[in-house]
Order: sequence, then C-alpha cells, then structure tokens
Amino acid sequence: MTTKPHILPTDWQLKTPLDAIIFDCDGTLSHIEGINDLAAMSGHADRIRNLTEVAMGQTGIQPDIYAERLSLVQPKKEQIRLAGENYIQHVTEDVPEIIKLYQRHGKQIFVVSAGLRPTVCMLSQHLGIPDKNVFAVEISVDGRGDYVDFDRSSVLTGNLGKRAVVGSICQKYPRAAYVGDGMNDLPVRDQVIRFVGYGGVYYRENIASMCEYYISTLSMASLLPLTLTATERDALDPSEKKLYEKGFLALQSGGVEIHSK
Repeated sequence: MTTKPHILPTDWQLKTPLDAIIFDCDGTLSHIEGINDLAAMSGHADRIRNLTEVAMGQTGIQPDIYAERLSLVQPKKEQIRLAGENYIQHVTEDVPEIIKLYQRHGKQIFVVSAGLRPTVCMLSQHLGIPDKNVFAVEISVDGRGDYVDFDRSSVLTGNLGKRAVVGSICQKYPRAAYVGDGMNDLPVRDQVIRFVGYGGVYYRENIASMCEYYISTLSMASLLPLTLTATERDALDPSEKKLYEKGFLALQSGGVEIHSK
C-alpha cells in the first residue's frame, strides 16, 4: 500500500449518502479500554493491559483471552458502574457533537463492542444512542453485586464476532461506515462502504497500514468529510459546518493517513 499525501476532495468524498455509522467503543468513542480500567480496580493491571494490547494490536480478541481477563478481574456491579462513568469522562474529542450531527441528518448510529454491555450502554446513553443499537457482551452478577459470568455464547468474544454483527446491521442499512481502532475491527472492512481506522488514542502502525483511511488526531472531526457527501455538507448549519471544516483541515494537513488499496 502506498500513501497519497495530497489528494483532491473528489478522490475521497462520497457521492451517495450513508444510511448508518457504526462505532467501536473502547479506544474509539472513549479513550479508555474498559477492561483495563476494571483491572486497575482489581490489582491485575499489568497482566490485563498486556493481554488487551495483544488482542487489539496483534491477534484480535479471542475467547480464551476474553475469559482469562474476566476471570482475573471478577468485576463487581459497583466497579462496572464506575467503569461506565470513566468511559463518559474520557469520551473522544468532538464525538458527542458528531453523533448529534449524524442523527440530525437522518443517519442511524450503532455501537459494536467486545466490551461489557452495562458499561458500553452507559456511554451510549450519554451520547444519545438507543440501547437497541448497542451490541456488546452481557455480564451477570449475583444479588450481592458479585461477578458470576459473562455471556459465553456471544460472538463478540471472538475475532470474527464484529463481522457477524455488522453483517446483520448491513442487511437493513447497506450503506454503512465503520470506525474502529483494533485488530478485531478489521474483518468488517469489506462489509461497509467506508472503513475508517482511528488511532488518535492508540496509534498502531500495523493497523494504519491496513486502513484506507486512518485518523491520527485526537479529534474525530475528520470523520465528517470522510462520511458526508457534498450535498450533505452544504446542508449543515453554521455550527456543524465549523466542525466539518475542523475535520477537513485535519484531513488536508495530514491528520488522516490515506492509503491506496
């Protein structure tokens, strides 16, 4: 793959509007990896962090890695709540405004994550995304709030899980874009109209090289020019246009790596 440092908007601007935007959660909508946050509360931070980086940067998520992390963490109900609050406190720059913009212009927003559903839903609710559009891994606790287990039947605990979920979403919304930061996001690339890698929090060179578009700025504003048509851009209100222009400037100044297929 070769990098194209300077290109005209017509080379990347979509000609037909998208129906939906699908987001990963950890390291994408929020700066944190939720399982690492829970690990910090359990005393297994280093081991969990290493497992997470292997999964996100090398192998993709695997059921054995998923199970090992949760068996070490054993998250309690209160810890799960705190992790959800931490997602919200570390939401990625410009994401709330971007999601409102998409929704105002009729696009469905989905979250597909290998994170724990209660924590992911806390962030999604904060961003105005309905629970029915959130796909994540269920977890169970007992009456005392102690960890019992996770949904071991969830496809999202395996590397091809997101492919299965995104495929289902695209049956109803075939013109979709996907935004994610990890190795287990890559299997959906051929299912969507536009796949955008996000490396503003965790820059991974190997993943960047496999993405046609890879955002390397903390702000996700450059997602807007990559996912809106010229007609949609012209219909933005003044505050939305300001955000679009911020993203366009980042794109033109190298804040988005663009590679030819």
